[in-house]
Amino acid sequence: ALERDDDYDLLDPRTGRPRGKLRARDVFDLIVRMAWKNGEPGIVFLDRLNASNPTPQLGIIESTNPCGEQPLLPYESCNLGSLNVARMVKDGKIDYDRLRTAVHTAVHFLDNVIDANRYPLPQIEKMTKGNRKIGLGIMGFADLLIKLGIPYDTEKAIATGEEVMAFIRKEAERASIQLAKERGVFPNFKGSIYDRPRGPRLRNATLTTIAPTGTISMIARTSSGIEPLFAVAFQKHVLDKETLTEVNPLFEEIARARGFYSPQLMDKISISGSVQGLEEVPKDIRRLFVTAHDIAPEWHIRMQAAFQKHTDNAVSKTVNFPESATVEDVEKVYRLAYQLGCKGVTIYRDKSRQAQVITKGAEKGAGVADRIAPRKRPQELQGKTIEMTTGCGKLYVTINADERGPFEIFASLGKAGGCAAAQTEATARLASQALRAGIDPDIIVKQLKGIRCHMPYGWGDQEILSCADAIGKALEYYLHAPQLPLPYSYGQQRGSSGVETEKSGRVGTDAGVHKQSRMDRSDLQGEKKETNREKGNFKGACPECGSSALHFEEGCFVCRSCGYSDCS
Repeated sequence: ALERDDDYDLLDPRTGRPRGKLRARDVFDLIVRMAWKNGEPGIVFLDRLNASNPTPQLGIIESTNPCGEQPLLPYESCNLGSLNVARMVKDGKIDYDRLRTAVHTAVHFLDNVIDANRYPLPQIEKMTKGNRKIGLGIMGFADLLIKLGIPYDTEKAIATGEEVMAFIRKEAERASIQLAKERGVFPNFKGSIYDRPRGPRLRNATLTTIAPTGTISMIARTSSGIEPLFAVAFQKHVLDKETLTEVNPLFEEIARARGFYSPQLMDKISISGSVQGLEEVPKDIRRLFVTAHDIAPEWHIRMQAAFQKHTDNAVSKTVNFPESATVEDVEKVYRLAYQLGCKGVTIYRDKSRQAQVITKGAEKGAGVADRIAPRKRPQELQGKTIEMTTGCGKLYVTINADERGPFEIFASLGKAGGCAAAQTEATARLASQALRAGIDPDIIVKQLKGIRCHMPYGWGDQEILSCADAIGKALEYYLHAPQLPLPYSYGQQRGSSGVETEKSGRVGTDAGVHKQSRMDRSDLQGEKKETNREKGNFKGACPECGSSALHFEEGCFVCRSCGYSDCS
């Protein structure tokens, strides 16, 4: 429909009957524009998934797991494993004997997991044991190429990837056939795509998957999945707020052997993660150690397609774009992924989710002043409630004032509980004490704005970086809205009228009397004097260790400093 510029039917998922029509081009353009803005949504080619559905007699595949590598029927489960192919090198060549042994052991192990596992629902147990799907894949592919002396973005690398995965798929099938002879074929074999004359009698309905390996690859100290290197060197935060420079072991080994290693050079590389353009690094080494952002998007897709040829399920991989990439660049990759036989594709444009904010620490005073006691709270106060949207949900910020200005802040994070709600309440309480002690409200705004977490909302100048950032921006709006032109956008959904409304009403003694106001999605553009200087190459703040080593790859945020993954 897209190629013909036609409309397509919207089908009721329960009845299969058409319920409407949409122009394919309009939907595709919207998907591409949104992916360019913040990396989402990715694309899954459902027809292609179902064309390789091994058990069509049981139903159709409607979705994948969150990372996109495992198409599943309702109530099926993931059972994945990854071989570290970086360890399958001997005398400068791939050790296929060792790889064969590892594949057979892994298939046997994953099949055992199905029976050893305890399932939360009987339906999941029935489907999992009925199809016995496994997904054996790899990690350490970029390191394998480095050991073989092959740059990632070359024809030889593409051929090597296809060769390795073809071998793994062939040996996995042999192992599954042998298990079927010993234990029987999977129970739903009859009616499956293998149930044909001379078809392979398998123990497992699927055998291979390329999954994200962000956490386990860090444990194994190797590159993740089939991705290129994330960085040649990067900063890692450890105990007592110390920072260490983490260097790719293969790069460090070569640098020491060839005499160009120095701690100063490693620190220099860690600034950007790339060795491109560094004259201190020999040209052949620069060519070999390319990172995700050094590689053109087309090579990412071609590598994914090479592995997909010999993968039963799907391939999880991220196509990395520079910040300067255009919407047309994203469209080209989406179309190329389809043309080359991929089952889906995920892209990420650098800086498309968060911006680096440059702030200065508060200056220390010359001496210690007398302690300031917060002024006493009156029985009633007048105020305003502002609704914000954050990555954790709706945040309602109530700001009450007395004759001297803002007096206190209450913040309620929708239905959220746990740490997010507790930390939001703590931020509001401390801000209230500062206001009651006479601290300039604009100073509080400056301290709260720009604090970031791993779940921002929105993008660009209208991005909400965290709940603390939302409270700071709500206070700024309260202080300066009369001087700022509407609309003001901090991530709220526009109502039917798009007009700010206020309702007066008395509340309890503790909350005081306040006016409630909803800040519209487009309420207040405001002067963003610091916007340009605040933006930088920021990949995210890790919720575990707070470092800026949070990196988006294979559909997940992964911290290279502490090992956090939002997919784990």
